[in-house]
Amino acid sequence: MKNVGLRPEIPRYAVTTDSVVIGFNQEELFVVLIRRKNPPFEGMWALPGGFVEENEDLEEAALRELKEETRLELDRMVQVGAFGKPGRDPRGRVISIAYLALRPLEELKLDAGDDAKEAGLFSLNRLPPLAFDHQAVIAEGCKKLLWILDQRKASPFPFLEEKIVKVLKERLEEFLQQLS
Repeated sequence: MKNVGLRPEIPRYAVTTDSVVIGFNQEELFVVLIRRKNPPFEGMWALPGGFVEENEDLEEAALRELKEETRLELDRMVQVGAFGKPGRDPRGRVISIAYLALRPLEELKLDAGDDAKEAGLFSLNRLPPLAFDHQAVIAEGCKKLLWILDQRKASPFPFLEEKIVKVLKERLEEFLQQLS
C-alpha cells in the first residue's frame, strides 16, 4: 500500500485485535484465554488476538484470530474500545481494538491452534496473571457487557432470558467491584 498523502514524520503503528469472549452458566462467568506460544510473554495467558492484516476489516481480524487460536467460530462481535497506552506491548507501539462476545458455556468448545500453546476457560473471579494489559481489556469488556445488558431493547444478545440477565449483571458487578 502506498502512503499517499502521509508525511514521513508521521509515525506508523501496528494494529491488533483482542477478543473478550465471556461464557456463562447459572452460577459463574468465564473468559476464554490462550497460553502464548511465542514472545513476548511466551507461556503467559492472554486474550485471543493478533495483528490486523493490511486489507482486513477490524472485526474480521478479531474473528479470524479467535478462530485460528481457539477454533471458535463466531459470526459477529461487539467492539469494546481501543487500547493504545505507550508501552503496552514491548515490541513497539501497538494499538489494539478489543471485541466482545457472549455465549452459553456449553457452546465454548476450545482447541488451541496457530500461536496458542493452550486455550482455556477461566472464571472471572480466578484469572491467572495476564500478558499485556489484558486485565484492563477484560474489565472494559465486562463494563461494556453490563451496559449492553442494561440497554435490553437493542441487545446484540437476544437469546438471553431475563433471569439470566439478572445473574449476569450480578456476576459482572461482583467482578468489577473486586477490581476496584
